[in-house]
Amino acid sequence: MPISGSKHLIQPGNYYLQGAQACAEGAMLAGCRVYAGYPITPATEIMEHFARRLPQLDGRAIQMEDEIASASVLLGASWAGTKAMTATSSPGFSLMQEVISFAIMTETPLVIVDVQRPGPGQGYITTSQEDVMQARWGHHGEGSIIALSPASVQDMFDLTIEAFNLAERWRTPVLIMAEETVAHMREPLVIPPHAEITVVDRVKPQDQGIAPQDYLPYGHGEVPPMAIWGEGYNINHVSLVHYEDGTVTRYNARTHFENVSRIHQKIENHIDEITKVDARFIDDCRHLLICYGSVSRTGVEAVLEARERYGLNIGFIRLKTLWPFAEARLRALVPEVETIFVPEMNLGMMIHPITEALRDRCSNIISIPSLGCLHTPDQILARIREELT
Repeated sequence: MPISGSKHLIQPGNYYLQGAQACAEGAMLAGCRVYAGYPITPATEIMEHFARRLPQLDGRAIQMEDEIASASVLLGASWAGTKAMTATSSPGFSLMQEVISFAIMTETPLVIVDVQRPGPGQGYITTSQEDVMQARWGHHGEGSIIALSPASVQDMFDLTIEAFNLAERWRTPVLIMAEETVAHMREPLVIPPHAEITVVDRVKPQDQGIAPQDYLPYGHGEVPPMAIWGEGYNINHVSLVHYEDGTVTRYNARTHFENVSRIHQKIENHIDEITKVDARFIDDCRHLLICYGSVSRTGVEAVLEARERYGLNIGFIRLKTLWPFAEARLRALVPEVETIFVPEMNLGMMIHPITEALRDRCSNIISIPSLGCLHTPDQILARIREELT
């Protein structure tokens, strides 16, 4: 779809921006016109940038009374036909889990950015990857989720656009699991010509020739077309177990299973379409480093030095999509190797699905944990050399 309102959008060219600013600019290029939030370090700069910029696009930036209210605004905005997002940090992310579950069941497209900081509790305001399991399993119920992991300012721009596209395509909430490191860093950002940026908008029933009297809010396909309030369609958004027409009476276990299974499978049956993985030096590797987010920046430096300075045949994989987990992609990429290293800014979380996916490819999978700070390349390299030399 063409990008509208381009006069007031960030123009093509080279910029030097903070990750938080790049995130907001990417969202506006993707069509976001409602931001609702509550200030929390280290995510506040996203809200501040929206507050300055959205009025220029006739959008609305709203400060709510808390994180629960902020996420709830996104539901109403999305049902009214507007792309919407919020940003928070780890304690606020915990509060948004009920809305995430509600949005999964009502198949409501929206975007939530979690600029992670360490916990438990209030923890501290430095950098973290401690919410990656909460992203998948924090909400109640069996609904699947899409979660992306940016590693740079450019990623904060590109993956925010991707998040909105995925939300609209699959009618689901999408999470951007950023870190303080990425949100606060400043580095070059390239904005391509607007015509080269793909923007996906939700499919409406009128797009498919479905008349109002024939419309089923949760029918007509694996991903139902989404009617908008005020366009003549009868809409019943309900987070109880429901039928295709949105009714909740005559409950039975079969209906429950069919309802939730479709919502789950519309994501899990399309993992290869949704997930992205970057890989380097795989062809000759005897060892492997797998990481995500800003750790991939120092991780690849450690791999390059291990190969060039110490002659270690070690490969590199970055998970750009955390959930759904790209198990089939990993298995297609990874040969049998002697050692896999997984550096994370937690005590070892994503190492678990990695181990499950590659348990027959490697028996020695090693966590490299860090809390509250990003690994340096030397720290990662030291652990690699300790194991391999």
